[in-house]
Amino acid sequence: MRTMVWGFPLVLKGAKGQPLKPKPVNNARTDKLTSFFWRHAFETRRCLIPLTAWAEAQGAKGRMTRTWLSLSDAPLFAVAGVWRPSEEWGDCYSMVMTDSDGTAAAAVHERMPVLLAPQDHARWTHGSPDEAFGLCRGWEGPLVIDRTDHPWAKSAAHPPPSSQPGLFQA
Repeated sequence: MRTMVWGFPLVLKGAKGQPLKPKPVNNARTDKLTSFFWRHAFETRRCLIPLTAWAEAQGAKGRMTRTWLSLSDAPLFAVAGVWRPSEEWGDCYSMVMTDSDGTAAAAVHERMPVLLAPQDHARWTHGSPDEAFGLCRGWEGPLVIDRTDHPWAKSAAHPPPSSQPGLFQA
């Protein structure tokens, strides 16, 4: 296990062609994994991201609150990730996201991380791109959903729920 920066740098240019500060692209959508931006990382550098929970914003714009989602039977679990080296930030990763239709997470957000069962870890990291892509689906098992009154905009000030140690959040 090693630490990386969350988000692939997206380098933009200003109106006069000058380079701007890179913006992090934190999530890779499954329907974009074959695009130029993600393809090489997906084909050659897949990783596991350990989590205790993940958060989504809920509510009206300007008043969004933080909702935490986790697995009831696993205090630590892995989600699908891709990584690459970058000149801007060193090694960086992005979380692979998929549609949440038909899952418990759909009550919170239309997308969710690709959660990987332990028996699928090696297939994600070492399988062919086709085998890995076959794992890119919503989690069909139960989820713990903890809606809080913590403002979304102040993310650094609010740790995950006390039942979640939060040691490996992404």
